[in-house]
Amino acid sequence: MQAGKTTAATAADQTLGQVGDTRALATDPVSAVDGKGHKVRAMLKARLGEVIYTSWFKSMEFESFDGRTVKVSVPVKFVRNWIHEHYAEHLLQSAQIEFASAERVDVVWRQPGVAQKATETRGLDAEQGAHQAHANAPLHSHAAASQTHSADGSQRVAAPRPPLSPQSRTAAGSLEGSPLDPRYTFDSFVIGASNRMAHAGATQVAETVMTDAPGFNPLYLHSQVGLGKSHLLQAIAWDVKRRAPHAQVLYLTAERFRYQFVEALRSSDPLAFKERFRNIHMLLIDDLEFLQGERTEQEFDHIINALLDGGKQVVVASARAPNQIERLNERMRSRLQRGLVTELLPLDHELRQKVLEKRLAEKRAIDPSFSLSRDVLDLLASRLTENGRELEGAVTRLYATWQYMRTPITLDIAETVIRDLVQNLEPRRIKIEDILRIISRHYGVSKGDLLSQRRHRSVVWPRQIGMFLAKQLTARSLPEIGRRFGGRDHTTVLHAIRKIEGEITKNPRLADELEELKKLLNH
Repeated sequence: MQAGKTTAATAADQTLGQVGDTRALATDPVSAVDGKGHKVRAMLKARLGEVIYTSWFKSMEFESFDGRTVKVSVPVKFVRNWIHEHYAEHLLQSAQIEFASAERVDVVWRQPGVAQKATETRGLDAEQGAHQAHANAPLHSHAAASQTHSADGSQRVAAPRPPLSPQSRTAAGSLEGSPLDPRYTFDSFVIGASNRMAHAGATQVAETVMTDAPGFNPLYLHSQVGLGKSHLLQAIAWDVKRRAPHAQVLYLTAERFRYQFVEALRSSDPLAFKERFRNIHMLLIDDLEFLQGERTEQEFDHIINALLDGGKQVVVASARAPNQIERLNERMRSRLQRGLVTELLPLDHELRQKVLEKRLAEKRAIDPSFSLSRDVLDLLASRLTENGRELEGAVTRLYATWQYMRTPITLDIAETVIRDLVQNLEPRRIKIEDILRIISRHYGVSKGDLLSQRRHRSVVWPRQIGMFLAKQLTARSLPEIGRRFGGRDHTTVLHAIRKIEGEITKNPRLADELEELKKLLNH
């Protein structure tokens, strides 16, 4: 009994202590909170080391403590995201030593002179999400000049980024194309041994499409992800529109082509859909491997044949060469191979360095005081070997880091910044929820139908493919897969897997379709 009273008294004392601590902090936040914050920063410095502390925590300020949540601020969004993704646990553990009752730490973006918005706060004990897009995005995303703040709190005004062109989409008649990225021009494309032929073919097509002596028709570009085929397609579109503003140029991803055709079917107007392409001068199709659906493929064949027969320019980009796309019929495969088929190969070390130098020059055009040493550029070129996108992302991150630190980017800092890029070269973890989403979108079946007891083939077949992919791409057991697919028995899942495995051996198109679904899941 005495022990119970002692425990209760201790708990009460602790509660009163926490309340008293909170009141003290509330009445004197500058001295109390900042004093404790100074000790937390010292612990982080000892725990993480001088380089990491200087890079990410030196300008962190402790704003307030309400008894449960410690609020801290940093001057740059990129730093806030980086701390949240990489050092959240270290920060919370260190804070709990000084702020005994702390349950979470909120890291917010500090905007001097501007009231903090609730949407800018982020709790470190919240479920971990995918926030890397913030880290990869440029800091200056508006047409107007923007202010940034260095570690000492001083302001500087960065040069404004040019506004997006009002013609950021191509259009032909009533057909609206997919968005064009204004950065994807011939001027920004970096040429090397691995892509020289593709670049030459693309520039010749752009220069001659509106003349009496057109270049390669069709032009077919193929490569792995991130090697520049979409860049070249969009560069052609921009260049033709610049040379001949009246030209009817249409740039479409295969997915948008399919969407527009499906919309035409729903409106009972498939013939009019084909007529819309009659008067265009150039059609550019991106990601051909994602063109799905028998009727869509047939319509695509008809349109491409009609354009080529009429002397109109066709440019196609794909992850695969024409002879590797099983769903193409022999006539279409032959027509696509009749022009120039060229592959963009992986970037060698020399080309990777040239890409880095180009992206660095683009950043220096915004802010001439930014620079990267040759050692840092060599490090990036050696470590990031997959594609040009990760090289661009690395330069953007280092630029953001430099804006925050205002000190030279050392090898140690660069290694810290790109560490997760190197780790992310491994395939991402796929969830059953991802599979349900992709299957639903691909086959036009709602998620509710996939999880329902409906037995119509239009639902059963996509459901079986989903179960098959879940077994192949996740670590879930058969009973767990069954539960996630509407509470089904594991024997149902096993039947579905065997059914798809049997069909693959008899139907090459199915094998190809499954590969495309896997690519969609890995994007």
